[in-house]
Amino acid sequence: MRIVKKTHACVRLEKDGRTLVIDPGGFTEEDAALGADAVLVTHEHPDHFDEGRLRAALEANPAAAIWTLRSVADRISAAFPGRVHTVGHGDSFSAAGFDVQVHGQLHAVIHPDIPRITNIGYLVDGSVFHPGDALTVPDQSVDTLLLPVHAPWSKISEVIDYVREVRPRRAIDVHDALLTDLARPIYDRQIGELGGADHGRLAPGEAQEV
Repeated sequence: MRIVKKTHACVRLEKDGRTLVIDPGGFTEEDAALGADAVLVTHEHPDHFDEGRLRAALEANPAAAIWTLRSVADRISAAFPGRVHTVGHGDSFSAAGFDVQVHGQLHAVIHPDIPRITNIGYLVDGSVFHPGDALTVPDQSVDTLLLPVHAPWSKISEVIDYVREVRPRRAIDVHDALLTDLARPIYDRQIGELGGADHGRLAPGEAQEV
């Protein structure tokens, strides 16, 4: 499988000529979802869910479909009957030749005064896990963790402990658009030294085989 990093939380997974896109939100490139055979969305926040990007992807490829949780599906399913699938924790499905398992139910706590919304993560081909905006630990091993490295709801000690708990072979940064270049070496060093896994990051557009 080939991972192509897009800006912020979005990645493209490529295998056998098929493409699966996760979280093409408002911080990522306008064409992030174009060419996708399937799109997965973890939750409704605009940096993960952008209706315009999803519409463009489905209109460009009449065979493409979306898998997501109910809060997102309710906002786009009417425009694409039969092409938007609602999933939740514990579900498994096949999308564009990728086997996907759903883990998690709630977004991380931003502040106790802010109600928590739903959030799901996706384990693709039993190997690559994208947790969305949560520190969900799947109940099985993970080879490649797409690590939400920086967010209003997290601190670096929690990020490090999350890598330790998941115990992936490698962690690749996502959710990083707000992390400045000044801070990146600090995060790289501390997560790399303390997380217990191979840790790296890709610039938008860069790819890695996993």
